[in-house]
Amino acid sequence: MRSKIIVIGAGVIGAASALSLQADGHQVTLLDREAPCAGASFGNAGAIVNGSCVPTAMPGIIFDVMRMAVQPLSPLSIRAEYFHKIFPWLLRFIWQSRSVAVSKNATHLRALTKHAVDSWHQLVDDTALAPLVEEAGWLKVYEKEASFADTAKARKLMDEAGTSYEVLGRREISDLEPNLAPIFNFGFYQKDCLRLVNPHKLVNSMVDLMVSRGGQFKQFDVERIQHEGKQVSLSGSAGSITADKVIVAAGAWSRSLAEQLGDSVPLDTERGYHLMLPESTRDLLNAPVVNGESSFVLSPMETGMRLSSQIEFGGLVTAPDYSRVRSLLPLAKRMLPTLDTREQSAWMGFRPSLPDSLPVVGFSTNSKNVLYAFGHQHLGMTMGAVTGKLVADLIAGTDPIVDMAPFRPNRF
Repeated sequence: MRSKIIVIGAGVIGAASALSLQADGHQVTLLDREAPCAGASFGNAGAIVNGSCVPTAMPGIIFDVMRMAVQPLSPLSIRAEYFHKIFPWLLRFIWQSRSVAVSKNATHLRALTKHAVDSWHQLVDDTALAPLVEEAGWLKVYEKEASFADTAKARKLMDEAGTSYEVLGRREISDLEPNLAPIFNFGFYQKDCLRLVNPHKLVNSMVDLMVSRGGQFKQFDVERIQHEGKQVSLSGSAGSITADKVIVAAGAWSRSLAEQLGDSVPLDTERGYHLMLPESTRDLLNAPVVNGESSFVLSPMETGMRLSSQIEFGGLVTAPDYSRVRSLLPLAKRMLPTLDTREQSAWMGFRPSLPDSLPVVGFSTNSKNVLYAFGHQHLGMTMGAVTGKLVADLIAGTDPIVDMAPFRPNRF
């Protein structure tokens, strides 16, 4: 049945959901407090990693958190003023690092991400979006044997989940990326992935496509969500709007909306950073490359090379601190000797994250007219298209391609 549906959030999850719902014949309006793709979808590394299945919470993570939290330039930091707020989340996170939980979470992640590439092709092929998504691999490189050996647990999870990859030596790494310095002796490579030429342009083009097909985009800050009979009412300073059904895909801002409907979801935000380097650097790499030892990604994009990194716990209001990501520039230069490291722009955004590394995709426990789709952590772009398809299937009442129980909002 054709319904009037509002999607809250114009990042990749919201835009993909809007297109999938529209393809099913629904009247779709997309809302966002800012312009499309102004949040985490803007600043990502631009990779669609098929079969990604390694949760952030791995065995031994408690020791990694303790060690990195006190190192001034580590890839993980916790703002002192936010520690008391993130502490309950961290306890849940550490609990998820038990071996039995890690294995389970990896299986559930893989159930979604194994459809990533196919779902993106279904969404963009034969549209104006297609040139913005290219076939590419996902390469992680290491200088030291001990560092590569530390990936054994992650590779074992990938083996168990059925995610294919190749272990590479120096020569194979150089064959893939000849401009890398010849210092990387170990790597592993996932071949069947995609890269985004320009994530910002892609998501904006998705919204434009939705509008061209009869949908609407409105800049509207949703402050309140409530039931009004058989409809859902949304209100804010700009007024109010009603719909038959609402999709909450507001990223890091989704928690407060879920709470208004009586759903307590332990969503917090991992603040991520990136630096854009000159446009002349964009052809130095063929695909995104992860420096496994220093935990940063170099991603070639239409507008230049993007250096992205960091997990910072600091909430939604603390001012950004770019010192850590800027400290990586000499390491990036060592990794890619011809790289022009003059900073063109700096960015910080909020990755919506849950302790078990799984998103929430499912109906509110108190309403079958409100469906949640948030908490995709580092894999928002990877899981964007498949999440949109799942949202449409759930609204239609058809059987989704995966078991949705692990992603229900009341699993905690």
